[in-house]
Amino acid sequence: MVTHAAMPGRKRAGAHARPRSLGPYAVGVPLALGIIYGFYAAFIRRDGGPSTGGQVVLGLVSGAALAALCFALGRIQCDLRHGLRAVAYGALTACAIGFLVSLTDTSVLRSAGLGLVVGAGVFLATFYLFYSREP
Repeated sequence: MVTHAAMPGRKRAGAHARPRSLGPYAVGVPLALGIIYGFYAAFIRRDGGPSTGGQVVLGLVSGAALAALCFALGRIQCDLRHGLRAVAYGALTACAIGFLVSLTDTSVLRSAGLGLVVGAGVFLATFYLFYSREP
Protein backbone atom coordinates (compact mmCIF):
# COMPACT_ATOMS: atom_id res chain seq x y z
CA MET A 1 0.00 0.00 0.00
CA VAL A 2 2.80 2.41 0.78
CA THR A 3 5.06 1.39 -2.07
CA HIS A 4 4.91 4.84 -3.57
CA ALA A 5 6.94 6.16 -0.61
CA ALA A 6 9.73 3.66 -1.30
CA MET A 7 9.95 4.37 -5.01
CA PRO A 8 12.95 6.44 -6.04
CA GLY A 9 12.04 9.91 -7.14
CA ARG A 10 13.46 11.89 -10.00
CA LYS A 11 16.52 13.91 -9.20
CA ARG A 12 17.01 17.38 -10.51
CA ALA A 13 19.84 17.80 -13.00
CA GLY A 14 21.54 20.51 -10.95
CA ALA A 15 21.24 18.78 -7.59
CA HIS A 16 24.95 17.98 -7.38
CA ALA A 17 26.18 21.11 -9.14
CA ARG A 18 26.80 23.13 -5.98
CA PRO A 19 29.87 25.34 -6.13
CA ARG A 20 32.57 24.32 -3.69
CA SER A 21 33.68 26.92 -1.23
CA LEU A 22 37.36 27.54 -0.65
CA GLY A 23 38.52 26.84 2.86
CA PRO A 24 41.63 28.32 4.42
CA TYR A 25 43.66 25.18 3.69
CA ALA A 26 42.66 25.11 0.01
CA VAL A 27 44.66 28.28 -0.60
CA GLY A 28 47.08 28.26 2.33
CA VAL A 29 48.73 24.89 1.75
CA PRO A 30 49.52 25.42 -1.97
CA LEU A 31 50.71 28.95 -1.21
CA ALA A 32 53.03 27.76 1.57
CA LEU A 33 54.36 24.92 -0.60
CA GLY A 34 54.98 27.34 -3.47
CA ILE A 35 56.86 29.82 -1.26
CA ILE A 36 59.05 27.11 0.28
CA TYR A 37 59.70 25.51 -3.11
CA GLY A 38 60.58 28.84 -4.73
CA PHE A 39 63.01 29.78 -1.95
CA TYR A 40 64.64 26.36 -2.13
CA ALA A 41 64.97 26.49 -5.93
CA ALA A 42 66.59 29.91 -5.74
CA PHE A 43 68.86 28.72 -2.90
CA ILE A 44 70.01 25.70 -4.92
CA ARG A 45 70.72 27.84 -7.96
CA ARG A 46 72.64 30.40 -5.91
CA ASP A 47 75.32 27.82 -5.03
CA GLY A 48 76.99 29.95 -2.35
CA GLY A 49 77.48 33.02 -4.51
CA PRO A 50 75.66 36.34 -4.43
CA SER A 51 71.97 36.49 -5.28
CA THR A 52 71.12 37.65 -8.78
CA GLY A 53 67.92 38.72 -10.48
CA GLY A 54 67.78 35.52 -12.49
CA GLN A 55 67.76 33.41 -9.35
CA VAL A 56 64.94 35.48 -7.88
CA VAL A 57 62.91 35.13 -11.08
CA LEU A 58 63.59 31.39 -11.11
CA GLY A 59 62.37 31.10 -7.52
CA LEU A 60 59.25 33.17 -8.16
CA VAL A 61 58.27 31.35 -11.34
CA SER A 62 58.94 27.85 -10.02
CA GLY A 63 57.14 28.59 -6.74
CA ALA A 64 54.14 30.08 -8.55
CA ALA A 65 53.99 27.13 -10.93
CA LEU A 66 54.06 24.59 -8.10
CA ALA A 67 51.47 26.54 -6.11
CA ALA A 68 49.15 26.72 -9.13
CA LEU A 69 49.52 23.00 -9.85
CA CYS A 70 48.92 22.08 -6.20
CA PHE A 71 45.85 24.33 -6.08
CA ALA A 72 44.48 22.82 -9.31
CA LEU A 73 45.07 19.28 -8.06
CA GLY A 74 43.39 20.12 -4.78
CA ARG A 75 40.33 21.42 -6.64
CA ILE A 76 39.87 18.35 -8.85
CA GLN A 77 41.05 15.61 -6.49
CA CYS A 78 37.52 14.80 -5.28
CA ASP A 79 36.43 14.02 -8.84
CA LEU A 80 39.25 11.52 -9.43
CA ARG A 81 39.23 7.84 -8.56
CA HIS A 82 41.69 6.56 -5.93
CA GLY A 83 44.29 5.24 -8.37
CA LEU A 84 44.22 8.26 -10.65
CA ARG A 85 44.43 10.61 -7.67
CA ALA A 86 47.49 8.75 -6.39
CA VAL A 87 49.07 8.89 -9.88
CA ALA A 88 48.46 12.66 -10.00
CA TYR A 89 50.11 13.23 -6.62
CA GLY A 90 53.02 10.96 -7.57
CA ALA A 91 53.54 12.68 -10.93
CA LEU A 92 53.44 16.16 -9.39
CA THR A 93 55.97 15.16 -6.75
CA ALA A 94 58.21 13.41 -9.28
CA CYS A 95 58.31 16.46 -11.53
CA ALA A 96 58.97 18.83 -8.62
CA ILE A 97 61.81 16.73 -7.20
CA GLY A 98 63.29 16.07 -10.63
CA PHE A 99 63.37 19.80 -11.35
CA LEU A 100 65.07 20.58 -8.03
CA VAL A 101 67.71 17.91 -8.64
CA SER A 102 68.30 19.22 -12.17
CA LEU A 103 69.16 22.64 -10.70
CA THR A 104 72.24 21.11 -9.03
CA ASP A 105 73.93 20.60 -12.43
CA THR A 106 73.89 16.81 -12.23
CA SER A 107 73.07 14.46 -15.08
CA VAL A 108 69.60 14.18 -16.56
CA LEU A 109 69.52 10.49 -15.65
CA ARG A 110 70.13 11.23 -11.98
CA SER A 111 67.42 13.89 -11.78
CA ALA A 112 64.93 11.73 -13.68
CA GLY A 113 65.80 8.65 -11.65
CA LEU A 114 65.50 10.39 -8.30
CA GLY A 115 62.26 12.02 -9.41
CA LEU A 116 60.85 8.64 -10.43
CA VAL A 117 61.89 6.98 -7.18
CA VAL A 118 60.37 9.71 -5.02
CA GLY A 119 57.27 9.87 -7.23
CA ALA A 120 56.80 6.10 -6.97
CA GLY A 121 57.08 6.32 -3.19
CA VAL A 122 54.51 9.11 -3.04
CA PHE A 123 52.23 7.12 -5.37
CA LEU A 124 52.41 4.06 -3.12
CA ALA A 125 51.83 6.07 0.05
CA THR A 126 48.91 8.06 -1.32
CA PHE A 127 47.33 5.02 -2.96
CA TYR A 128 47.43 3.20 0.36
CA LEU A 129 46.06 6.25 2.16
CA PHE A 130 43.20 6.81 -0.30
CA TYR A 131 42.35 3.11 -0.63
CA SER A 132 42.33 2.45 3.13
CA ARG A 133 40.06 5.44 3.81
CA GLU A 134 37.59 4.85 1.01
CA PRO A 135 33.97 5.31 2.07
